[in-house]
Amino acid sequence: MKTRSLPLRSVTAVALLALASGCADMSQRQQGTAAGAGVGALAGAAVGSMTGGRPGQSAVIGAALGAVAGNLWSKNMEEKQRAMEQATAGTGVQVSRTADNQLKLDVPSDISFAVGSAAIEPRLRPVLDAFASGLGNQPGMIVRIVGHTDDTGSDAINEPLSLHRAESVRNYLEDRGIAANRIEVAGRGSREPIASNATAEGRAKNRRVEIFLREPQR
Repeated sequence: MKTRSLPLRSVTAVALLALASGCADMSQRQQGTAAGAGVGALAGAAVGSMTGGRPGQSAVIGAALGAVAGNLWSKNMEEKQRAMEQATAGTGVQVSRTADNQLKLDVPSDISFAVGSAAIEPRLRPVLDAFASGLGNQPGMIVRIVGHTDDTGSDAINEPLSLHRAESVRNYLEDRGIAANRIEVAGRGSREPIASNATAEGRAKNRRVEIFLREPQR
């Protein structure tokens, strides 16, 4: 019996519904599944249409593959986020998921570095120890460390200081067995403040280190 395929615009509507289903009451893993299904459906339909296949059938296959990929990736990162939240509880470190699906640790100045210094504070070491321990079980993960300063002083001081802070964290992780080729560092000086530099409290927030964790691109 001859079957009719779904028109591409109908497939697109289905895919958009799948994307929209990643609503607030879902876990991050469920949202990843829904988003993966939506993207997979769109991609599958487009490929099917361009190659003369059935867009509806291609969309179903694409949605299934996308859902699996989105679920697996999100489950992996969801577990890492939960582990880091437990490891950093009570330290002031903020653990979050970025828009591009990286895990981010925002380390405040009061546990990371003294003013004008790139020497790691003692209270940051247990956090980095826990981070390094988790990385040891995930040899494929890539780490990016970004140092920041407030706007006190000139760029000639702040630029190298921010980089030296990131390098200090990198060196600490390397000393605990993390391979150098897995770690990227950068210094942003005072160019990316998250608070006003007009107050002491704001400047303290801007003196920070951000640590990002991501899976390598395949």
